[in-house]
Amino acid sequence: MKKTLNFVVMGDSAAYGTGDVILADRPFGWAARIADAIESPLTYLNLARPGAKSSELVEHQLPIARHFKPDIAVVVVGGNDMLRNNFCPIRLRNNLVEILTGLTSIGTHVITLQLHDPSKILQLPKALESALLKRVECVNAVYEELATRFPMISIKAREMEGVNERKNWHVDLLHPGPQGHVLLAKTALSELSKLGVKVRTIEPINIPQMSRWKKIEWMVLKGGPWFFKRSFDLLPVALFLILKEIVISKFSLFLPNRDNIVRYGANSKEEKFNGVNQSF
Repeated sequence: MKKTLNFVVMGDSAAYGTGDVILADRPFGWAARIADAIESPLTYLNLARPGAKSSELVEHQLPIARHFKPDIAVVVVGGNDMLRNNFCPIRLRNNLVEILTGLTSIGTHVITLQLHDPSKILQLPKALESALLKRVECVNAVYEELATRFPMISIKAREMEGVNERKNWHVDLLHPGPQGHVLLAKTALSELSKLGVKVRTIEPINIPQMSRWKKIEWMVLKGGPWFFKRSFDLLPVALFLILKEIVISKFSLFLPNRDNIVRYGANSKEEKFNGVNQSF
């Protein structure tokens, strides 16, 4: 009899499956596609929640996940952390260390996902684009460091072939569409197979491109209300990042070498983080 594998998903909307809508507006998601392609008997639990930050994973999702005793876990977090004025990469790193320690200590194979380059998809004001990319790079630097400390599969979205093609993205251009979720799942399954997990090949899917009017309808009925609800926290952050980028660019000539400045982390301890600027 084949062993039943336990598969848990932790994280935010990217782990939840947002954007992978095919029938009845119910998201499926790349993690579910992974689970569906694993040939062993499997129990699947998705704890992810759109909007979740790393602190939520530590406080709420990790205890449930550990009790589940997963053989495989998908952990996707960091995007919502960076979209806050008080973003601290050291806090993100510490939370991820706790999550990864809690999972790998019980023998879980962990799959993580680094952030893509949003400037390749979205048309943003230059100041916002520059500031946002710095945060994206900082989040990815956290994952790069932890990949050297923990046994895990670290998927680098920005390096995946076709990641910047709009056909792979949802109409909101913030989440992968069905074809993007398939792309992520195939990448993860390739790595899992190297670990001896029996998987089957995911067949390509053909999703009709949404017409211009359907996109307008989506923006009016769903995108607009979502943006209005999130604008109360996203717009202040965007304005903060734009203003800060302008100030930094204007006065950079008068600042000391920022790579040599010791920054203060989440616990008021002086730390350096692999040369990545902590002043956010």
